Amino acid sequence: MTVVFDQPYQFVPPHRGSIWPYLIQKFRLVDWYLRRKEGVVSWECRDTGLLRDSLNRGDGILLAPNHCRYADPLVLGWLARSLNVNVYAMASWHLFNKGRFDGFAIQKMGGFSIHREGVDRQALDTAIDILASAERPLVLFPEGTTNRSNDVLKPLLDGLAFITRTAARRRHKKSQGKVVIHPIAIKYLCAQEMHPWADQQLQILERRFGWQTPPGLSLVQRTRRIVNGAFALREAQYLGGPGSGTMTQRRDALIQYLLQRIEADLKIEHDKDIETIRDRVRNIRAEISRRFFEAGSGVENTTEVKFRQDVMAVDMVQELISYPENYLDDDEVTDTRIVETIQRIQESIIGKADSSVPLHVVIQVGEAISVPAAKAPRGEVDPIMGQLKNQLDRMLESLSCEAQSLT
Repeated sequence: MTVVFDQPYQFVPPHRGSIWPYLIQKFRLVDWYLRRKEGVVSWECRDTGLLRDSLNRGDGILLAPNHCRYADPLVLGWLARSLNVNVYAMASWHLFNKGRFDGFAIQKMGGFSIHREGVDRQALDTAIDILASAERPLVLFPEGTTNRSNDVLKPLLDGLAFITRTAARRRHKKSQGKVVIHPIAIKYLCAQEMHPWADQQLQILERRFGWQTPPGLSLVQRTRRIVNGAFALREAQYLGGPGSGTMTQRRDALIQYLLQRIEADLKIEHDKDIETIRDRVRNIRAEISRRFFEAGSGVENTTEVKFRQDVMAVDMVQELISYPENYLDDDEVTDTRIVETIQRIQESIIGKADSSVPLHVVIQVGEAISVPAAKAPRGEVDPIMGQLKNQLDRMLESLSCEAQSLT
């Protein structure tokens, strides 16, 4: 859940020291955690010389990775280790509230919070200061949220351009050098044959649905069947039964129903010609968060339950728009796409993905994108965002070919 109801937002600054990052790297705590919690058992970094050149020049460096798994921030610890450098990272506020250990570890490794349900000037100023001073590289995930579709990039958020251009102007005024963006492509590959794992996990999901496995169905066909079944459950939950039309039409109908119902309840109006589904989801989260904390201890139990249910619904909307169409088409399906899809359904239905399938991660550094000090042109996509997207798309497309095809 992205909106934290336990306490109002309070900015968590990054830990500035180097002792904790040194100890975490020395005792390989990142390796232990990723192997135990996320199933990531091995790694390799590619084209690190491109980032080394920027470090040697003393540039203000922003690392902009794709974000397909919860493991991504820790995976970048291996990139930092390979270059013997510490990093800062912007992280959603809810991650600091998952548990005392998680919040402690994120901060000590250089993480600081961002309030996704409002305008967080402290987080923005902290990010700008880090880049303007070139104190350490800063990690910012331009997709904003995790996306279990490793081969496809979600739309990028414009906040990255604002942060980097503001920092570039500060450095330019003081003649301190450049600010650059390094795209980072993260690709997870199956470290061993995944068919036994996939067969076992599909059987568990099939039993949950009360299904028997028809003989002769391939893993791909069974996975598609589970995806359709999981979506039908959501339709039954919110609509009372399955919709009509293609899967895309049914998905869009469910999304519009949920957003329109919640917006009507909250009396939120939106510009149909401008606002995207992502904007509408963010506005709903922000409004629910505002109302909840303004009410304080006076919020009724039934109202709190409804707020939580509405947040879960819009989180599901975010999940639905993140899943690309045709991801399991016969001509493109790979072993990693099957693993991703099964784990996505497990999170949706069970609440937790099985991470016992061993993964190998490739971390590829892209060429530096120089950020100009001038403001971005009005009325068009910021050129630096276009360059970032193009590089990430190319690297991810190339890396996707390293997965095992199932056709």
